[in-house]
Amino acid sequence: MNLPIRCRLLSALVVCLPALANAQAPARDTTRARLDTVMVTATREPRSLTQVPFAVSVITADQWTGRSGLGMDQALQQVPGVFTQSRYGTSDIRLTIRGFGARGAGDRSNAGTSRGVRVLLDGIPETEPDGRTAFDQIDLATIERIEVLRSNGSAAWGNAAGGIVSLSSMPIFDKDFGELTQQSGSFGLTRTVARMGTSMGSAKSWLSLTRTSFGGWRDHSDASRSQLVGGLMAPTARGGRIGVQLSGASNLFRIPGPLTPAQYDADAQQPNPTYLARDERRFNRLMRLGVTLDQPVGEASDVSAMLFVNPKYLQRSERNTFRDFNRYHVGGAGSWGTRFTAAGMGHRVRVGGDLAYQDGSIQFYNLGAGNIRGTTLQQNKGEAAQNSGLFVQDEVALRSDLTLIVGARYDALSYFYRDFITPALDASRRFSRVSPRGGLTWHSANGTSIYASYGAGVEIPAGNETDPPAVGLPGPAKALSPLIDPILSNTIETGVRRFVSLDHGPLRGLFVDAALYRVMVDGEPQPYNGGRFYLTAGEVQRRGLELALSGQFVGGFSARFAGTFSHNSYDRYVVDSTYLGVPGATADFSGNRVAGLPGRVVNVGLTWQPPASGWLSLELGAQHNSDYFADDRNAVDVPGFTVYRAAASAERTLRGGVMVRASVSAENVTDAHYVGSAFINPDFSAGQPLVYEGGLPRSVLFGLTFRRAH
Repeated sequence: MNLPIRCRLLSALVVCLPALANAQAPARDTTRARLDTVMVTATREPRSLTQVPFAVSVITADQWTGRSGLGMDQALQQVPGVFTQSRYGTSDIRLTIRGFGARGAGDRSNAGTSRGVRVLLDGIPETEPDGRTAFDQIDLATIERIEVLRSNGSAAWGNAAGGIVSLSSMPIFDKDFGELTQQSGSFGLTRTVARMGTSMGSAKSWLSLTRTSFGGWRDHSDASRSQLVGGLMAPTARGGRIGVQLSGASNLFRIPGPLTPAQYDADAQQPNPTYLARDERRFNRLMRLGVTLDQPVGEASDVSAMLFVNPKYLQRSERNTFRDFNRYHVGGAGSWGTRFTAAGMGHRVRVGGDLAYQDGSIQFYNLGAGNIRGTTLQQNKGEAAQNSGLFVQDEVALRSDLTLIVGARYDALSYFYRDFITPALDASRRFSRVSPRGGLTWHSANGTSIYASYGAGVEIPAGNETDPPAVGLPGPAKALSPLIDPILSNTIETGVRRFVSLDHGPLRGLFVDAALYRVMVDGEPQPYNGGRFYLTAGEVQRRGLELALSGQFVGGFSARFAGTFSHNSYDRYVVDSTYLGVPGATADFSGNRVAGLPGRVVNVGLTWQPPASGWLSLELGAQHNSDYFADDRNAVDVPGFTVYRAAASAERTLRGGVMVRASVSAENVTDAHYVGSAFINPDFSAGQPLVYEGGLPRSVLFGLTFRRAH
């Protein structure tokens, strides 16, 4: 059965919701209660998963315990619709959700950042106003829970919300605890994690400290990171709560760079010679302080508010220059919600807004002896971006089993560029957009939830994507390219969620999460000349089927499956090659596959906890990606691969209440030779594309954890 037929069948099922609702409903059992306990915030207020008409996945820390956890890829691989790759085995990952973020793979201001996907840490944005997200402050060792909205979230969250990744660092604990973990592994990996949680009356505080050092498996790919994440959550009068969150990181990582296919085949461990000679690297130091408030007002209303400040000091050796960035990112959000009944239907209305602003000075110097900052100031400029928006949504209980959500958001997005050496280059641009969305959910008494939804999206080009090409532009030169416009998208999806509890047979419980989607994008930027500038693909279409299964079996076995099967194409994409140095020529890529997106991504896992030995856990897993193209011409192929992993852990409680857990895990067990990531529309060297970044060979990690609660 091909994908369009599947889409029509499931769409027909959703159209028949009223008939299904009128059918005889089975008696309520524990399956519905099981789903009702999963609370998510995809609609900007906590709701049961059964009532959310969008594709949402939730994963918890026990699903990645024992792995290195330097990058989010080790957790998000388990989520359908997500394509995530570790570029060098560190925090520098490539993150894509339903194709959003696919272009963010390269070295020119892209290393360590993603595009098009909005990331929140404890409810506070890690994503900058221009849509870029760095992962310096995210380490899985400090994360308790991840919620992933796989659908278009712009109508609630604004710019660069093709998907939402919301991480929570707050541990859930009844007793004060202290925990220490030490990990050591292949390629010089050492990692120390110290965590604690304590109660102060009715308030709770937590703190996590991590220190990681990694020699790197490729030459010139070493990394080191120190990180702090903590917070305090206290109740307020009338059932509210106020929180203070603090995080900070110092992250240094070197970039080995891309290889040609011939270099990769000869020695995938070697660095790109140019990157090595320049010691290309990132050294990021940043911190963030945030305050959140959730407070009931009267019997049926509440207010929510958040403020944060995020100073950053970033240094780079990049493109034969040494670069200093001194930035501050500040912002806040507020909303008011109320519940009432009208025309016999219950309403939950929420109205709110967000504001974020980032500014700061940027200086480029020559690269001095020893690849440190030289004494010649080559560029001195300021780059500011502002992201503000207002939203409204109404959740209507049409019936006890039928819920409708409608909403819209207005966004105003601006850039301000100042050149302190050549003021004639000064420029500013402003974009605005209204993004509507709506969704319908039918939830039965037996634990089935069927939904259909539509959502519009907006994304402004990230800061480096606004750089103009060197040739082909009319009029005087400006710092912001006139070729780039807002990226507009429309997402249609339909899906089903179901948890089944069984009393007989080998299968005792099964959770099913299936979704079909179609994303239509106008104006998606594509990098050229290694990301020196960007051109716009006129129309892009991405269609896919997502399927997640998790089952519990007799004998202590559990299994999971996460698969994405998609077709991604440029429907209309003609490039005027004047901008590529070929005046009068054009290149038509209409009908080609979208660069950077495999059509098939599958992750599976099998876990066994012997009933007679509950302290022991064994796991096997595999990750498979099909091949894809690294360029719009579809001439540079990136081969697919399958890699396997295995893990074991043992946990016992000793005298005195000290829990001890020992773990060992092996990644890429068969030592497969594979391409872990690729540059999009890469540069060429001697007629060969500089495109491949080799994947991590076989690696082993040992860990030992001590935890005491009292």
